[in-house]
Amino acid sequence: MDKILEVKNLKVSFRTAGGILKAVRDISFDLERGKTLAIVGESGSGKSVTSKAILGILAGNSIIEGGKIIYDGKDLLKIDEEEMYKLRGDKIAMIFQDPLSSLNPIVKIGKQITEAMLLKNKAARRESRKNFNDMLALLAKNMEAADGQSGARIRELAKTFDTFCIRANKLELRYNQADAEAEAMLSSLEDLCFLIEKKQKVDVKGRLKEYRGRLKKLQDPFYSANYKAQIAELAGCLDKAAASGKGYPPELTAALRRCEELLREIRSQEKPVFFRIGYFELKNPDADLHGVPVEKLNQMSLDFLNDHFMNEFIALAAGGVKYSHEISYGKKKQLLPRMEEAKSYFQGDFDKAGAEKLCKTLSAGVEDAIDRLEIAKDSMAYTFRTSLGNAIEKYFYYRKHNPKEEARFERQSKKRDALIARGRSVDWKVVPKVVCDLEELRQEILDVIGELEDSWKAQLSADTEEDFEKRAVGIVDYLKEQASRVVYRVTRSMAREKAIRLMEEVGINEPRMRFNQYPFEFSGGMRQRIVIAIALSADPEIMICDEPTTALDVTIQAQILELINRLKAERNLSVIFITHDLGVVANMADDIAVMYAGKIVEYGTADDIFYDPRHPYTWALLSSMPDLDTKEKLDAIPGTPPNMIYPPQGDAFADRNKYAMQIDFEQQPPMFEVSPTHKAATWLLHPNAPKVEIPKIITERIERMKKAGGVQNGQ
Repeated sequence: MDKILEVKNLKVSFRTAGGILKAVRDISFDLERGKTLAIVGESGSGKSVTSKAILGILAGNSIIEGGKIIYDGKDLLKIDEEEMYKLRGDKIAMIFQDPLSSLNPIVKIGKQITEAMLLKNKAARRESRKNFNDMLALLAKNMEAADGQSGARIRELAKTFDTFCIRANKLELRYNQADAEAEAMLSSLEDLCFLIEKKQKVDVKGRLKEYRGRLKKLQDPFYSANYKAQIAELAGCLDKAAASGKGYPPELTAALRRCEELLREIRSQEKPVFFRIGYFELKNPDADLHGVPVEKLNQMSLDFLNDHFMNEFIALAAGGVKYSHEISYGKKKQLLPRMEEAKSYFQGDFDKAGAEKLCKTLSAGVEDAIDRLEIAKDSMAYTFRTSLGNAIEKYFYYRKHNPKEEARFERQSKKRDALIARGRSVDWKVVPKVVCDLEELRQEILDVIGELEDSWKAQLSADTEEDFEKRAVGIVDYLKEQASRVVYRVTRSMAREKAIRLMEEVGINEPRMRFNQYPFEFSGGMRQRIVIAIALSADPEIMICDEPTTALDVTIQAQILELINRLKAERNLSVIFITHDLGVVANMADDIAVMYAGKIVEYGTADDIFYDPRHPYTWALLSSMPDLDTKEKLDAIPGTPPNMIYPPQGDAFADRNKYAMQIDFEQQPPMFEVSPTHKAATWLLHPNAPKVEIPKIITERIERMKKAGGVQNGQ
């Protein structure tokens, strides 16, 4: 299972005038790469709070009481705003319920789409350069340590790698700039032809002069070498267009359309692999590669790179990776007994100074044992210091805070009871005690250590042979990717063209004309499409959709859902889809988490939830979901969700649950496993619980869905 995001034991509360509101109460889930996780529940269930915690945009009165949100080896709850800025909108994007909350009403939508690209690009290039330098230096260091004999040669290879990558970057940058000019020229031509066809007034002579200027910028040797005839014809077509008569004669349109065809042909060419060419040119500065067919050029430069550099580099890099791996494994083995000692220490009596000292030394050992050449980061190891430190800090906070809170509660209770005893009218309640069980907090400390210990034990005992050459190739691919990002400079014209492509991708007609319109000139569904285009502009890995269809009519809802599904498949996006309506996610969710009163009460695949629901709240949601074939009256969920300033002692759904037992009012149910992919928090799954049948309206719907061959999206 390839997890891109992990949420572990997340707890979020809010300070309010009435007391501390428990919004999210100890929830955990994983988001798999390329999959959609739907979080479903009524308003106030905590689903939107969860999404905002992931993005780091919780309100100022929020309190993160515990948990971790792990992405790319980082705990998003612990990183600073500067680091979060690099991820927010770039790696993790969000679509809100009301599109107008994401759009500036007095700024044209084209500028709003391009703004994010331009702002993020500079920071991304700087970050990529740092990533490249750090990884190459670390790899070279381990290569030297592993070989022991070829230090000078390895340093030379690393320097050569850096040098030809810089050379390749410069070649690629020039090529990209030429292609950007071709793209801008093609875009302007399409725009000009559109205006001519619509009989709009336009400065044709001025445009043609502009195209002549752009034509000179296409003369990058690698870009134009194989298309000299097409570029010459392009110049001739521009001359023919300039010589046409007044107005919009047919020969003008024909010449412009031929220019479009030629530009498309030029832009469709196979791109040279500059990583290979950079090395070839470095070692053969007098070689003339311009005009060599791209396919032949790529293969020739690959053979030369492999024979004269890469085969040797990969062999030495594989040794460095193996060395780093073995050092890491050795340190992990040495650290495991210290972890056991740490667990024994925290199981007994301990003071704050001793706990903090142990945290510092153990965390230093964990960080020293991390294999830094692993591209996929060990999230538990990278976040160990903050996780353990926060667990210890929380323990000592409540050890000091609990007696004060108990005293405060007793004082207020006595005051209230005394007023009532004297016959006074009391219109206020005693604020509940905000205390934590110290044994549970001790267990949190032990769990942080135990989880990493178990993970390392599993790694060390796994009987699998590492393919170090494959890992070395993976590092080279990573370096190539970072180097390529360094030169990907987004100009305003490039941003405009990408914005227009995004508008087309999300289904906006005539994007060139609508690029310069304001948000009020779009319908609600079209505004939401613009918001999706903005979210996609930085090519994120994770898309959070917070009820993106709630404000839209049913027809537009279906279109937006279909669009999100298509984009997920085409871009391999990982999606968190938040909704109060199970029917909305029936045909798009891979996994579903049902939330109620800040807790996940049922979790499973879409088939688990729709074909085998086990929690009474899930039954209630399904029973209230309309479809075309249900003849019976839909069941409304009775009552209202509880006030989470005063969380119920037992199952929060008990007061609204007609199947509730006495234990539901006394104890919160644990998560019972139904299958490896399916679990639910209900006492009805206890072996001693009475047998309760699923409501008839649901069983009939399940039968219809099975006959139809799948969930029908509430229709």
